[in-house]
Amino acid sequence: MTFIHFFILFPILTAFFIPIIGKLAPKLHLGWPALFVPIILFGFFISQTPAISAGETISGSVVWMQALDLYFVVYLDGLSLIFTLLITGIGSLVVLYSIFYLSKERESLSHFYAYLLLFMGAMLGVVLSDNLMVLYLFWELTSVSSFLLIAFWFRRKKSRYGAQKSFLITVGGGISMLVGFIMLHVMSGTNSIQEIIAMRDSLQEHELFVPALILILLGAFTKSAQFPFHIWLPDAMEAPTPVSAYLHSATMVKAGLFLVARFTPVFGGEATWFWLVSGVGIFTMFWGSFSAVKQKDLKALLAYSTISQLGLIMSLFGLGSAALQGGASTESVIYTKAIFVALFHLVNHSTFKGALFMVVGIVDHEVGTRDIRKLGGLISLMPVTFTLAVISSFSMAGLPPFNGFLSKEMFFTAALNSNNLTIFSMETWGLLFPIIAWTGSIFTFAYSMIIVFRTFLGPYRRERLEKTPHEAPIGMLVSPIILCVLIILLFFMPNQLSHYLLSPAMNSILPTYQNMEGLIPKISAWHGFNLELLMTAGVVVFGAFLMKTFRFWNFVYDLFPEHRSIDRGYQWVLAKSESGSKQVTDRYMTGFLRHYLYYIYGFLLLLVGGTLWLSGSIVIDTSDDAPVSLYEGIMVLIMAAAAIGVLFTKSRMTATLLNGVLGYSIAIFFVLFRAPDLALTQLVVETVTTVLFLLCFYHLPEWSKEERSVKVRLPKMIISIGMGVLTVLLALSVQGNKMFKSISSYFEDSYELAGGRNIVNSILGDFRAFDTMLEVVVLFIAGIGVYTLIKLKAPKGEDDIERE
Repeated sequence: MTFIHFFILFPILTAFFIPIIGKLAPKLHLGWPALFVPIILFGFFISQTPAISAGETISGSVVWMQALDLYFVVYLDGLSLIFTLLITGIGSLVVLYSIFYLSKERESLSHFYAYLLLFMGAMLGVVLSDNLMVLYLFWELTSVSSFLLIAFWFRRKKSRYGAQKSFLITVGGGISMLVGFIMLHVMSGTNSIQEIIAMRDSLQEHELFVPALILILLGAFTKSAQFPFHIWLPDAMEAPTPVSAYLHSATMVKAGLFLVARFTPVFGGEATWFWLVSGVGIFTMFWGSFSAVKQKDLKALLAYSTISQLGLIMSLFGLGSAALQGGASTESVIYTKAIFVALFHLVNHSTFKGALFMVVGIVDHEVGTRDIRKLGGLISLMPVTFTLAVISSFSMAGLPPFNGFLSKEMFFTAALNSNNLTIFSMETWGLLFPIIAWTGSIFTFAYSMIIVFRTFLGPYRRERLEKTPHEAPIGMLVSPIILCVLIILLFFMPNQLSHYLLSPAMNSILPTYQNMEGLIPKISAWHGFNLELLMTAGVVVFGAFLMKTFRFWNFVYDLFPEHRSIDRGYQWVLAKSESGSKQVTDRYMTGFLRHYLYYIYGFLLLLVGGTLWLSGSIVIDTSDDAPVSLYEGIMVLIMAAAAIGVLFTKSRMTATLLNGVLGYSIAIFFVLFRAPDLALTQLVVETVTTVLFLLCFYHLPEWSKEERSVKVRLPKMIISIGMGVLTVLLALSVQGNKMFKSISSYFEDSYELAGGRNIVNSILGDFRAFDTMLEVVVLFIAGIGVYTLIKLKAPKGEDDIERE
């Protein structure tokens, strides 16, 4: 196990100790011990930057299930390094921010930080795993932990709804991604991502290549909130602001982007990949920005702005993938710059969007509302928060001197370059990309200005606010201040970021272009008077115009009525699924035990009997069987008579005695077959059960004859005869189809193999030890569940869940 393995598991293991620390130190805010985890992780990963920037990679493997090709393989390269630094760096700032945002008196901090650290470890597992199945395991763990974080305020109906919605959509996409991974394994014969990348050329002609591509993209699109799966992100904003700042700006929603970047070397250059990634991304960029302008809640506005920015980055990855069509060449280097811009804007977005979420959290925390219609005039009361809002909003709008301006200019360049592509029919459709990019950027500028001007400028309306506004405590301001300093530093020193992080990541995504001249562009704020500068000027002019004249053109949103939205479609499908499943359940959950037995045995008859019949496996061969002796025949007749007698007796006592005859007859058979230990066990068990039955039934009234209709008796008779016949045929067929040598000879050597002279005991205690251990574990888990239900019963008065 390497250090990287340990650092992936470190936050997950720490999550289990957080509640214990809370018990031992009840007066301590649990954010302080939790803060050390991301700081230590960030320190480790940033220390690897010199080696990674020099072209090295760090990997390690731990055997998990070798027969299934499951290895816990970690792989740290330029691409994964960027994400680990975002996960741990933004994570450190979010934990620090949450210490002052969440009250230890009112909130269950042990749950919050346990969930947060669990999510952090899961995200590290996603970006560092080189095994498809291990990556999927961590992928779904992010969905589970994010569900817990979004539903942290679980007494709120909207929080529960948002958590359920995000879980259903992202897990649904994750399952499709799993199927795609399985297809990749079928095509390549390996679960190693790096080995699959090396097989790229041989995989492209496989019939499963495009289906795997589509299924993997479904997982990426759902996680990164791409249209039409974006509907979960606005509802997820019911989570506490630290969760939104972490999950929905820097980490979870970036997992889909990471997946696309990681598999670009495999699928890049394929027309389906190009159009899905770039097309869905650019439309998501426009739709998110267009929808953000009409929002009345600041967090909802940030949610749609996040959707837009994610779409922007996704489209750049798609456009850049065209460089892999036909192999690496100096002519196609121009298209690789789109991937460079995607990585650059991914980092920039994490800085300004993380800061914005924290700013909105401060406004909500200190003012008591996020409703834009109630806000205004806060500049004099919250000057530091206003300054932070200006820096982060202007960066998102793409204005200098902030880092968002640099990546936005380069985004325009990449969109314009796409019009020059001579593949994938881009000669016809390529013009749409710069047009949609420019239009979406206009709306981006508009909603960025709304955050600043509608919140901090204009008239101050104290009567509409729940609290008297005041500046946030310094502890809550530290994290957004650090992010805003980064926003400005990256504007003036972007090429340092390019050299140490972006360049190695480019080499990871485009391995065939490594060290090719012109692959890494030089970032500068001034490129002279060109079309990109003109587009920026148009964004500012038209964006300001849209914001000022919003009340005159907002009728456009009426063309997209709420009752016909994708979100309403999701709700309809969910409601119909629930009502439909209830109707189906009510049809078969009748409350009659006999019906449930009909289902079980009927299914067994059809499945097993049908398989035996259709496969021609009913072959009865008694030539090698031992002869049936007279005594054995007599015992069989006695057992048959006893079994039939149970059905027709009118006395419980008689039925119990006849049942005992069956048990004792089996014990006699064990004696005849020379198994005295089994015979003794059977005799003891049968004696005890017979005595207990007699003792209980002695105090019960006699059986009364039940009059049953033919409709009730006929199915019972069919099921009984069918199961009897099936059991006999199955036993005879198994006996007559010996495909392998009996394993009994193996267990005869129990003394040499297990040190036990009793074969039965050796089988139970040694050969089946793992199975026995699992049975004990099942009982232990069941016991823990029962204990939890009893011990953690809600206190009196807390049974009713708060509803909004």
